Order: sequence, then structure tokens, then C-alpha cells
Amino acid sequence: MRAFSAVDSVSLAIQRTREFLFRPFKWGTYLKLGLVAIITEGAGSNFHSLSHSGHTTGREPHFHPPFHFAPEWIAAILAIALVGFVLSVVVFYLITRLRFAYFHCLIHNIKEIRPGWWIYGAQAMRFFWMNIVVGFCFLLAVVLIALPFIGGFLRLFHENRQSGHLDVGLLLSLVLPLIPIILLLILACLVADLILRDWMLPHFALDNASAGDAWAQVWARIMAEKRQFFVYVLLRVALPLVATAGLFIVLIVPGVALAGAFAAIEYGLHSAFADSTGASAVVGVLVQVFFGLVALGFALLASICLGGPLSTGIREYALIFYAGRYQALGDILYPPAPVTVVSR
Repeated sequence: MRAFSAVDSVSLAIQRTREFLFRPFKWGTYLKLGLVAIITEGAGSNFHSLSHSGHTTGREPHFHPPFHFAPEWIAAILAIALVGFVLSVVVFYLITRLRFAYFHCLIHNIKEIRPGWWIYGAQAMRFFWMNIVVGFCFLLAVVLIALPFIGGFLRLFHENRQSGHLDVGLLLSLVLPLIPIILLLILACLVADLILRDWMLPHFALDNASAGDAWAQVWARIMAEKRQFFVYVLLRVALPLVATAGLFIVLIVPGVALAGAFAAIEYGLHSAFADSTGASAVVGVLVQVFFGLVALGFALLASICLGGPLSTGIREYALIFYAGRYQALGDILYPPAPVTVVSR
């Protein structure tokens, strides 16, 4: 298979996505593959943020003293945090196995998830632990970067506890230098995730390579075609954003209309059963729950139908671009023509 440029790989990825999901088309298979694609692509590199809101009283914002928890509450919180951490690790491992399974489906153009799930068990485990190590390294980097700022934030906290007013100047002097650092960390996370999933995973799966061997092979290819890999990274990040924005613009009107219709139904049902008691109240609650579940089902169905092809296209794009630079993968995606021997 010849090496396609980052730009040329886009049309080929669209073609392979169409053939994989729609030829032949079966609703059950399409929904299954779409859900797997969303899980493996959407859950891979997410950045979660917490937002807090408070009441304003017309005065300057101020800090309140910390809450005092009983030892039992502290133990319960720690136990919940530990259980949540363990569950997160288990879920991430299952998603890693699922990524290898979907990789197997795409390269062989098959619709069954189970074969790849069992074929790449050992490779997925090693890839999982490598991701854990990389994540720990990023966490360590974040801690080291945050250390010089901790003293300033502690001083800001104590000063504002004493004065009851927020020192905006001091806050800006601490936050502004962090903005470019945070952006660089996010960019580094995106690039690391791209390298791991798009380029190193195929070596784990097909060569049973170790982390060092996979990275060495990827690095050699990057050095040989720096420009193409750079353009690929730009398109790999930009194209999903552009596609998502396009879908949002096209579907915002029907989406709002559908959401409004369900909201109107829920409001009407709530008003109709607002003063009911006994069995009528129970029926009202059940009816409202039913329509709420129907609305949730429609939202889930729309997400799979729209996000499935997009997520599959992203993975096909990664495979096609790298297959032209990795012969073992290229020979599976586009098997070479058999050599005919002419006897005399």
C-alpha cells in the first residue's frame, strides 16, 4: 500500500466508513458499531472541568471558612473516592480492550466485536498499563508545575479570610501565568493520546511490540516525514471539531423543536396530575417517567446515529494514514494483489 498524504487520507476514510457501516446496512449492527465507536473514541481523552456557582449580594466576593467534617464523614468520603478510583481504572481497562476489538473490526472489515476482544487480550493489558504510566507522568508534571503557585494561593486564601475581600490583583497575578501552562498541558495531552492510539496501538496489536519498540518505530516514521505527520495532527484535531460544529448547526433547529415538544408534554402531564392523590398520583408519576425515558432514548439514538459515523471516520482516517507507513497494517487494509506465476 502506498503512503497517502494527510489530506488525501480524508476522502479514503470517508469511503471506508461508508462501506463499513452502510454496506450492507442493518439497524442493529449499525447501532452496535456506532455505540462502540463513540465509547472508544469519545471516552479516550476527555478533559473534565468542575464549575461552581454562588450567590452574589452586591458586595465583593469573600471566602468562607472551611467545613468541619466528623471523622466518620471523612472516612466515608475517602472510601467513596477509593471505590470511584478503582471503578474508573476498571472502566478504562474495559475501554482499552474495546479499542483493540474495534481496531480488529475496522482493519478486517468485520462487524463482530468478540473476536478482537479475545485476540488482543495480552496486548490490550500492556497497552493499558502503558497508558496508566503516561497518565501518572502527566499527573506528576502537573504537581511539579503547581508547586511554585501553591504558596501564592495559600497566601491569597489566608489574606482573604482575614480581610473578607478578594484581592483581585493578587488573584490575577497567580492565574494569568497559569493560562499558557494549562493550554500547553492540554496540547501535550492531546498529542500524547494521538500518538498512543493512532500510531503505537497498531504496533502493539500486530507486532506484539513492547512500549519501547512501538515508540521507536513511530518516532522513526515521524522523523522521516515530519511535514506529513504535522499536517495529520492538525487535521486530526480540526476535522472532528469542524464536523461536530457542522452537525450542530444543521440539527439545532429540529433538535430544539423535538426537545421543546417533549418539554411541553412533560409540563402538560405535570400540570394535569399536580393535584392528584393516591393511585392517580402514582399513575401521573409513571406516565411522566415513561415520557422522560422516551426522550432519553431519542437523545441516545440520535447520539449514536450521528456520533457513530464520525467516531468511526476518525479511526479510519488514522488507520489509512498510518497504514501507508506501516507495511503490516497496510497489507491488511489493502491486501497486495496475488502474484501469478506463468509456467512455460
